[in-house]
Amino acid sequence: MKRFAHAIAVTLLLGVAGQATARHSVHAAPPQHPPHDATPPPAADPRTATTCSPEHAAMGHCTPAPAPAGCTPEHAAMGHCAPAAAMPREPVPPVTGADRAAAFPVLAHAGMVHAPARYTRVTLHRLEGWEDDGQHGAAWDASASTGGDIHRLWLRGGGERAGGRTTASHVELQASRAVARWWDVFAGMRHDIRPGEPRTRAALGVRGLAPYMFEVSATAYLGAGGLSAELEAEYDLRFTNRLVLQPSLELELDARNDPARGTGRGLSTAEAGLRLRYEVTRRFAPYVGVVHERAFGATARARETVGGHARETRVVAGVRIWF
Repeated sequence: MKRFAHAIAVTLLLGVAGQATARHSVHAAPPQHPPHDATPPPAADPRTATTCSPEHAAMGHCTPAPAPAGCTPEHAAMGHCAPAAAMPREPVPPVTGADRAAAFPVLAHAGMVHAPARYTRVTLHRLEGWEDDGQHGAAWDASASTGGDIHRLWLRGGGERAGGRTTASHVELQASRAVARWWDVFAGMRHDIRPGEPRTRAALGVRGLAPYMFEVSATAYLGAGGLSAELEAEYDLRFTNRLVLQPSLELELDARNDPARGTGRGLSTAEAGLRLRYEVTRRFAPYVGVVHERAFGATARARETVGGHARETRVVAGVRIWF
């Protein structure tokens, strides 16, 4: 037993001594430095690190692209310089005369349809009737024109009937010329037809489209009975593409009293209308409306003298046609 215990003690002492010697050799071993003539391994290129496998890199298949112009190798190694765009395989050929001719061909006029240089239009602006105190009345206003966009010839006419007889009517012949966009000046003659009192006067005026789409007309007349003027304004208020409300205003002015015709100096009459039409087609539109007419001054007194009314309101129904 003593020999066996002695052997175990010796074995333990030898083991402890061996471990101490190994620790001392590890701590005492000097660091290993590479030789001075050794070449450091190349740094990994960030441009190929994610796209090149180790096998391809070992075979030399992953060669970093050259640094773009103006980029230092250090910046290229850090990935700060984007690689230059690849040049096209084939340069773009210069534009030739044949290319220009193909892009901008000369259009032939054969077979093309142009707007006519001269056109004609006939419009029945109002053809309406009413009933007042058991008597039927009617009124009309029409125009016809022919010519081009600059010069046109007009024939206009209108009138009223009441109690089975024509109370007033007129016809005008005008020549117009465009002087601005949407504006014409015109000159011509007007002939008024009244029972026992016809007269002819010269006409000069302007008409066109005012701001906010108001159609306006101003005409001066000079002849028998002195100087007079008519002012007209209309506006189309569209509720839908076919339903249109048209307010209108007409004023008549005279420079002097004319007892023979029952008119006085200044504003003689004013007529305001409100008509609602439905355009079955663009050329045909029936309508209903209300019209209020009022006479002023000597004109009102002249009407009352012969049994008329200075003010009159009537409900009308009619149709508007053009072709």
